[in-house]
Amino acid sequence: MSAGASVLFDAPGPKARLRNTIYSAVVLIAVLAAVWMFYRGFADKGQFTAAKWKPFLDLEVWSTYLLPGLRGTVVAALLSIVFALVVGMIFGILRQSDHRIVRWVAGTIVEVARAIPVLILMIFLFAVFSDYQVFKSDSLALAAVVTALTIYNGSVIAEIVRAGIRSLPKGQTEAAVALGMRKSQLMRLILLPQAITAMLPALISQMVVALKDSALGYQITYVEIVRSGQQLGAAEQNTVPALMVIALVMIALNSALTLVATKLERRLRARKRGKGGTAVVAADSIITDAAPGVDIGKAP
Repeated sequence: MSAGASVLFDAPGPKARLRNTIYSAVVLIAVLAAVWMFYRGFADKGQFTAAKWKPFLDLEVWSTYLLPGLRGTVVAALLSIVFALVVGMIFGILRQSDHRIVRWVAGTIVEVARAIPVLILMIFLFAVFSDYQVFKSDSLALAAVVTALTIYNGSVIAEIVRAGIRSLPKGQTEAAVALGMRKSQLMRLILLPQAITAMLPALISQMVVALKDSALGYQITYVEIVRSGQQLGAAEQNTVPALMVIALVMIALNSALTLVATKLERRLRARKRGKGGTAVVAADSIITDAAPGVDIGKAP
């Protein structure tokens, strides 16, 4: 066996390589055919004429439609992501509580929040905020969008946090308890730092979901990039090109968010490896005067 051969599967022989090449060529031809049909369909309808795309070269079009919509999308996404992280951390920790009633209440809230569709939640909150005048009229839509996204994504992040904490070896919890650490110290100094690093990929995916779901705000008159694109398409009679540009902008936003979060994840993992992969606890944060047999907190 050669040095580069895998021990998990046999290297494909000449017939297998030929078959894989044929399958790849067939798939490539099918994809190119689908792209060509897509292009011809829109070209026949005149969607690729210069007149349809000329408005995107006008700075006034961007300042009037696209940039305000982009700002609305970014504001709603950032606020909902920050609030969802806070809510998710709180409920994820509450679901690890030693008290059964706390775990039951937190679990019920999380499961109910996860089961409600985001769009229905936005419409409901917008109606409630309007009827009871909770916010100013010009902030009603933003408040409903951010609140709905916070509730839903916060419930999902709570489950991610709970899974991240439970994935850690129980020996670390037992060792911390043996040293006399309180439950709050155990969570803050030992479990959460490691759990956050482990669950970063899932958190990144949820942040992208929050960014994309902000587009649902157009249903409650919130000015975000999809609604701005539709208004631009109606004004310039180029709805399809406008939506194509909006799609490219959303792809760029999601890619930028993923890139930033991925670099953060790599930096945290590299720093963890540089420290030897162990948690460092300050000496003055450990309880040394606890009497033998004192129950200082049950491990999650």
